[in-house]
Amino acid sequence: MAKNDKKNEYITFTHEKGAGAFVLSDEGLSAPLYIDTGDFTGVKKAFKQCAVDIGRVTGTEPDLVFDTVPRAREIVCAGTIGKSSLIDGLAEKKKIASGMIEGRWESFIIQTVETPFPGVERALVIAGSDQRGTIFGIYDLCLRIGVSPWYFWADVPITKRRALYVLPGCYTEGEPAVRYRGIFINDEYPALTKWANENFGGFTHRFYEKVFELILRLKGNFLWPAMWGHAFYDDDPANPKTAFEYGIVIGTSHHEPMMRAHSEWQMYGDGPWNYEKNEDILKKFWETGVKRISGYESIITVGMRGDGDEPMSKEANISLLEKIVNDQRCIISESTGRESGNLPQLWAIYKEVQEYYEKGMKIPDDVTMMFCDDNWGNIRKLPLKGEQPRSGGYGMYYHFDYVGAPRNYKWVNTSQITRTWEQMNLAYKYGVDRIWIVNVGDIKPMEFPAHFFLDHAWYADRWSVCDLNDYTRRWASRQFGEEYASEIADIISRYTMYNSRRKPELLSPHVYSLVNYREAETVLADYNECRQASERIYRRLPAEYKDAYYQLVHYMVSACANLNELYVAVAKNRLYARQGRASANDMADLARKLFSKDAEYTSYYNHDLSGGKWNHIMDQTHIGYISWQQPEINRLPDVKEITLPDVADMGVAIEGSEEWWPASGCDAVLPEFDSYKRQVYYIEIFNRGKKPFRFSVETDRNWLHAKPDKGVIETEQRVRIWCDWNAVPAGKHRAHLHVTGTGKKPVAVSAAVDKPGSQGEEAVKGFIEGNGYVSLEAEHYSRAVDTDEITWKCIPSLGRTRSAMTTFPVTMSVQRPGGESPRLEYRIYVRNPGDVAVRVYLSPTLDCLNTGGLCYAVSFDSATPQIVNIHEHFSYKAWLRMVSDNINVTCSRHRIEEAGGHVLKFWMVHPGIVLQKLVVETKTISPSYLGPPESCFRE
Repeated sequence: MAKNDKKNEYITFTHEKGAGAFVLSDEGLSAPLYIDTGDFTGVKKAFKQCAVDIGRVTGTEPDLVFDTVPRAREIVCAGTIGKSSLIDGLAEKKKIASGMIEGRWESFIIQTVETPFPGVERALVIAGSDQRGTIFGIYDLCLRIGVSPWYFWADVPITKRRALYVLPGCYTEGEPAVRYRGIFINDEYPALTKWANENFGGFTHRFYEKVFELILRLKGNFLWPAMWGHAFYDDDPANPKTAFEYGIVIGTSHHEPMMRAHSEWQMYGDGPWNYEKNEDILKKFWETGVKRISGYESIITVGMRGDGDEPMSKEANISLLEKIVNDQRCIISESTGRESGNLPQLWAIYKEVQEYYEKGMKIPDDVTMMFCDDNWGNIRKLPLKGEQPRSGGYGMYYHFDYVGAPRNYKWVNTSQITRTWEQMNLAYKYGVDRIWIVNVGDIKPMEFPAHFFLDHAWYADRWSVCDLNDYTRRWASRQFGEEYASEIADIISRYTMYNSRRKPELLSPHVYSLVNYREAETVLADYNECRQASERIYRRLPAEYKDAYYQLVHYMVSACANLNELYVAVAKNRLYARQGRASANDMADLARKLFSKDAEYTSYYNHDLSGGKWNHIMDQTHIGYISWQQPEINRLPDVKEITLPDVADMGVAIEGSEEWWPASGCDAVLPEFDSYKRQVYYIEIFNRGKKPFRFSVETDRNWLHAKPDKGVIETEQRVRIWCDWNAVPAGKHRAHLHVTGTGKKPVAVSAAVDKPGSQGEEAVKGFIEGNGYVSLEAEHYSRAVDTDEITWKCIPSLGRTRSAMTTFPVTMSVQRPGGESPRLEYRIYVRNPGDVAVRVYLSPTLDCLNTGGLCYAVSFDSATPQIVNIHEHFSYKAWLRMVSDNINVTCSRHRIEEAGGHVLKFWMVHPGIVLQKLVVETKTISPSYLGPPESCFRE
């Protein structure tokens, strides 16, 4: 979907709006389609599909006529410049604006033309600069009449229309920003493999026809085929021919050189996968791969990794790999009879291969240098500043799915398009524009991010951060109609944010805090609000949209909300079992029910959705990981059952502690109350036995309240504690409450209460310290200092809690912090001066600019900025934690001499740093996964 989508909406459905328009279909008649038989096979296939699409929309499928001009007042014709005599004839007569596209890459025009042929009053002409240009023009028309690219892959319904009109004019989408744009089907067992076996007899050409059509409808052109035990050229000899006919460029993945699938070596290889020991056999093996692509459009992967996607050796043997590449290029020339440089090739700088590149390995200039992310959406390297342009250009291999450390993530979509845009925009601005390919796993359920990735690859030079929210809304509108598009877009943005906080496979009972900041409760509330919103949409949508909505949105929202609730239930069960709570067993039962609910979601998706069409697509396991590799089956994490005594026995727990009283040896102290935030805390009174008991809560201050303050405990009761601030005297106080239950000594709970005098309160402005911290969301700055060249912008929904801030353009040079250099300022109010720590929550960006570590700076007021290198302590262990948590938390230490108002300044040093949150700690704060919630703010 283009940024200027509305400008290029050339279809209208009512005659009143389309006065003077071309009549594509009306009153049960559709304009015939006309094409030259000499055009590309892929063009003819797409045009035939266009006829089917028009029939789906209007109920009247037009005739498809070859070579002879149809006898009709209005016709639709399509063709490729230099391949279609009818298009070339129109160009010669200057009937079409062929100059807009001639000689360009994959470009098209859609133009209404008066008197194009004898006897024809008007034509709608779709002309392409090359085969795929024409195909993209044809499918652009299909999209705009209402046929989603996901009509097959997600059962998106087609809205019926009585009439279709094309407004007069000439329309184009220009050239794609990136030359080769594609997807990688990977990690495809068990889900996609079993589904393909059941429906197509495996990964045959009939299966790939569905994939090729999808890629083309998404304006992509490139595919790395399925390779987990599969071989594109071997599984079905018709596969490569079919790809060529459709116009799809085929390659092989980063560790499968010379157009040979990894599984082919397992089937046909002889000896070790080791060039030093088995050079001749490997050469013959590769020669076969290159020979069989003769005449087809391919991008050949060169280089070599170890067997099974592993390192080739412990050390970077540069001379060996250079020899391998040179030998491979000789094989390419000898096997094809063409100069090697005339056939597109790529070298993937993946994982340990990057070390070869960094140590100076050279490859021929015409080979595309394929950079990679770290498998978790964070780009590892970009072209060095000052590098000479390469004729082969640069590419990027990106991930929405991965198998490997720290955990596999294969089940559902966990990618935020905001992060994808931010990283791929960075790549594009640094010159990566030859190849973009993304690992989409089983294709489903990565539909939304895959669509965005390919759209971004086409329109990369036309988009800004401001377009992202609107993109999601327009995408939702295309799939489900306009009525609920904004609500659906909000649901998509929210669930992808929540899923990216912690990928489902990385969840455990220990992730979110049960006692600090009500973190686990907040996470569940977020998910459940999103699920309830999605359920409302699901109920309201017309019946024909429900299957598509379930696949594209509702399943992921519901199943992930359920999964998070399951892990929190297990966490509560274990905590409550340690505390001896009667409700520990209830939590065990709840966890089992939620585990069964997950199985119900899977069963519905596989067996009932769309009449059982998607059987096996949700076979991917996702519960019960104990290592990086997936469990063979979903396993409920261990829960504990406890045996309760036949008597009543009271226990008390408080917010902010996993202890329980009266057993704990420490005092029960609630977090501090202050008159700024006016907190409401809780205590929990629970039964450790089978019989109920009465309780009461008494306070020693008339302004400290508890509700309920008495009652009967069957299992447990949460009691809210708060202050009547109108009655609290100014100053600092220590208040107490006493909990009486089963006749034992009352449990005493205390809390610090702080209410500054009215004069002090009037001076308080900004974000106010409480309980030892000031927490700030990045976008809530009081002042953004830009320069003539550098601007701070907010990336919506990026990150774990709200949004993110970064600087543009991303290609700016390093800045020296200080003076009027770029910075964000935050007004804060500190109540406890002294030594403080500033923890900065950043997107887990890597040192992709080869700087020796990306830096920012922090200061308070007029102090000298302190520069922080976010990669200073970078290690494999640090990276594991960073991608697991989807955050990089760095720290600097400062001293604030006086209580009162201060300005915290976050300074730009390097471009590419993405700020999500800042926390100023005046003392050691309670641990949590997301960090403390945002502090109270006063104007």
